[in-house]
Amino acid sequence: MSRRPLIAGGIVLVALVVGWLMFVGAPGWVSQKPKPVVAAAGPSPPAPPGRKIKARLFYVSEDGTRLTSVERDVVYGEGSVEQAREIISAQIAPVTEPLVSAIPAGTTVRAIFMTEGGEAYVDLSREVAAAHTGGTLDEILTVYTIVNALTANLPAITAVQVLIDGKEVDTLSGHVDLRRPLAKNLEWVQ
Repeated sequence: MSRRPLIAGGIVLVALVVGWLMFVGAPGWVSQKPKPVVAAAGPSPPAPPGRKIKARLFYVSEDGTRLTSVERDVVYGEGSVEQAREIISAQIAPVTEPLVSAIPAGTTVRAIFMTEGGEAYVDLSREVAAAHTGGTLDEILTVYTIVNALTANLPAITAVQVLIDGKEVDTLSGHVDLRRPLAKNLEWVQ
């Protein structure tokens, strides 16, 4: 008996094993879905109703040239992003006299994002620009109302960039550069 049929048979056998591994066995091993990771603790319980924190919110001063800070109760938010949302929601809410808001009426919070580096992105509705009164001073007061409300109350937030309808904008009304996150600036607060 010659060795040639044995070698050919061995090659065919190896080819069958390799073919089976490539098309049947290995894909099954590789495509197995990983088992989900189960958290050690269950989901955190919701905040008790009515839980509040004290926060500094900013409003236009009596003379209209600066901001003044007022301590207010704000709904508690779980984590920095949720707390930022609650603070901005309180900041843009309508106010009663003698307070005057620097944020145009009708402005709403669309979303808030935060980077690991502490930069917050506050996405506001288009009313913040469309209903803005214009003017350099009014725009500065509007922008730093938002920036200071977050940076003064949340140490995890180091800078804030304002977005409108999910997009970066150059300015609200032509004066304050909003193309990058802005740091706290209490120079505009009396």
